[in-house]
Amino acid sequence: MEFFNLKGKVAIVTGGNKGIGQGYVLALTKAGADIFATARSGELEETIEMVEACGCKIEFLRIDLTEKEAEKRIVDGAIKAFGHIDILVNNAGTIRRTPLLEYSEKDWNDVMDVNLNSVFKLSQEAAKYFAVQKSGKIINVASMLSFQGGKFVPPYAASKHGVVGLTKAFANELSEHNVQVNAIAPGYVRTENTEPILEDDERKDEITSRIPAGRWADPIDLMGTVVFLASHASDYVTGHVLPVDGGWLSN
Repeated sequence: MEFFNLKGKVAIVTGGNKGIGQGYVLALTKAGADIFATARSGELEETIEMVEACGCKIEFLRIDLTEKEAEKRIVDGAIKAFGHIDILVNNAGTIRRTPLLEYSEKDWNDVMDVNLNSVFKLSQEAAKYFAVQKSGKIINVASMLSFQGGKFVPPYAASKHGVVGLTKAFANELSEHNVQVNAIAPGYVRTENTEPILEDDERKDEITSRIPAGRWADPIDLMGTVVFLASHASDYVTGHVLPVDGGWLSN
């Protein structure tokens, strides 16, 4: 189990105060990592208490990832708080559901700025540090819509396809610096972002019927994957997109 031990490691997790992001924070903490998390809005106390109960440290930065030089504030803040960084989890994301023929340019730009542009900027900023350190893990969050088109969410689908491209491009260039870059592609997970679907019984049942596991995921179902990709156990894994989908893509 020493391969999965993250004691002494520091992880940046964007959107770390709720949903899947909170699950990633808890998983990394249970493996021993200290956390520098970001949140644009929402409560922080529950996540802080969960981390401290594990005997680890956590610092939160309230920030909008689309702000100018947000990536520098995040990386510099984590280094100032903990002295170094080892792991970056690009979890934060947004979604706007509107029929294609009515989709606005503003909604397109807003989704792309959070889901793709901020991932590039923050990964690049962290990579500058990791390249000097000669070690580091970047974990992006992809989606089932990294493989499919979906409905009513064109920029979300485009951005999540883009996350896969960034993952592979970064992996190719950073391997020589002993930095591994991978992505997790969650299936359908019970979170705030999927509430509109869960409230639509017909759509929810349609989706559930296609999942071989027979259920939607909870954030806890993503925990083992993030620890694996953050740890020495994955030192020879890079440029990979790992679906955690209950079999959705195989069906």
